[in-house]
Amino acid sequence: MQGNKLYVGNLNYSVNDEQLEKLFSEYGQVVKANVIGNKGFGFVEMSENSEAEKAKEALDGTDFEGRTLKVDEARPQKPRPNREFRRY
Repeated sequence: MQGNKLYVGNLNYSVNDEQLEKLFSEYGQVVKANVIGNKGFGFVEMSENSEAEKAKEALDGTDFEGRTLKVDEARPQKPRPNREFRRY
């Protein structure tokens, strides 16, 4: 793995940041856990690449809150086009 940020998919919609942080903290120090509101996915940033790899291997495909997690290395965010508001 290249980075220490993970994508976590197929989350139960009731899962919050604290629950995600607690789950991943078993595999190392969590810098940040962020559930994207009612979208069923989130991101977890670990302090070390090795911790992220360990968490990915341990949690991908496991059951959490009734859903099978999909854990993978997060891809860099693509730049969004500047959508300037125009008034006609």
